Amino acid sequence: MASPVDFYFDFSSPYGYLGAELIEGVAERQNREIIWRPYLMGVLFKKLGTQPLVFDPTKGAYARRDIVRTAAYLDIPYITPDPFPVASIAACRAFYWLTDKDPALAKSFAITLMRGFYRENRNLSKPEVVVAAAVDVGIDQAEITAALKEAAVKERLRDEVNAVLDRGVFGSPYFIVDDETFWGTDRVEQLEKWLATGGW
Repeated sequence: MASPVDFYFDFSSPYGYLGAELIEGVAERQNREIIWRPYLMGVLFKKLGTQPLVFDPTKGAYARRDIVRTAAYLDIPYITPDPFPVASIAACRAFYWLTDKDPALAKSFAITLMRGFYRENRNLSKPEVVVAAAVDVGIDQAEITAALKEAAVKERLRDEVNAVLDRGVFGSPYFIVDDETFWGTDRVEQLEKWLATGGW
């Protein structure tokens, strides 16, 4: 059986959102499982002493324009959220709690939450916005609200973030298949060709 593709992203990464909109189409066409692995890029920034691309004094203006241009090129609806970027701790906690129950449902939750942020300016850093997205995909409101506060759920996220850092992931979206890595929305097409041909 063909190995799955690990898909790493931050909920607050526009390029991660664009990657999320593209990757399941790749999965369907290439008959590959995609394992979604959101993480907190803020932890990575602290570790490396860096900052979000849009705040970079040299690259920031270009990045802000490129995000809008890339979304339009891909015909994916996008508005620049305000505020942006935001923390995605609650989003990640909810995702991993859901993925332990139903990975497909967790993916639906993730894309619903990101579409709310990048299309309707619903601030995904707010727990109530996260809960609303979970309810939209059929999760009980009281259950998800309680889950976000559970120590085991918080610990699960810490473990996931540490595992991402240990694997050397440094961006969003970031894909790994058979130890081959692809970084960025502009590498999704190349990733698909790699899957289709077996690599080169």
